[in-house]
Amino acid sequence: MKLATWNINSLTVRLPQVLDWLAANPVDVLALQELKLSDDKFPHAAFAAAGYDSSCFGQKTYNGVALISKTPARDVVRNIPGFSDELARVISATFVSEAESEGNLAPGSVDKPSTDIRVVGAYFPNGQEPGSDKFEYKLAWLKGLRDWLRAELLTHPRLVLMGDFNITFDDADVWDPVGMKDQIHCTDEERYELNALIALGLHDAHRLFPQPPKSYSWWDYRDFGFRRNRGMRIDHILVSNALKDQVAACWIDKSPRKNERPSDHAPVVIELN
Repeated sequence: MKLATWNINSLTVRLPQVLDWLAANPVDVLALQELKLSDDKFPHAAFAAAGYDSSCFGQKTYNGVALISKTPARDVVRNIPGFSDELARVISATFVSEAESEGNLAPGSVDKPSTDIRVVGAYFPNGQEPGSDKFEYKLAWLKGLRDWLRAELLTHPRLVLMGDFNITFDDADVWDPVGMKDQIHCTDEERYELNALIALGLHDAHRLFPQPPKSYSWWDYRDFGFRRNRGMRIDHILVSNALKDQVAACWIDKSPRKNERPSDHAPVVIELN
């Protein structure tokens, strides 16, 4: 199976880019963030025509998340249960392999264990700046996510959390760690919460493998940020203990960032054996 995450920064503007990317990269599940449209405007028909099922949790103008998949999503949950939030930031669902979905493989059989995977697609709050109300909301949201995932992992040990985290792990994820020190995405408070997710038994799939230095997933539109590779790695895929040994590869696909009118984020892809 292949899974991917991509902050598309307006699906209305970039639907053709998403469809083109899926045609060239037929992943099993694609988590999208920043749809910036309401559910009634979601292009289900366009994805169906391309051979994909789609589940969405939209919001007019801001936020919005979706899961695009080869097989239908099961047990879809929107937002963080137990955490009150009016913003559309999280969508979760269970997926199985195409063979199981089509009835060619008995789920959980002795010879072929079930390939059920619980996917959580999330658009983490930006936080604006340390000390602001939005920053406090971000920290509260992160704690709410962690509390829920702790229980979710007991029910779904084969779990993938992926999306735009709006947090870097450390200085290696930042083009200018000195200039960005204690700035949003790089504060000790945010990184503490990110590592608290890791402590639940999750693993940064990207760092399970050697990666080129200065591997980023986001670049500012201003000052030729992409051309100069002045970016940050804030889009992540975390896998549970049960999936760690099945991760065969993880990479950032920078090619869509070269498109005309691109998203400021690039897709991150994971391949599971």
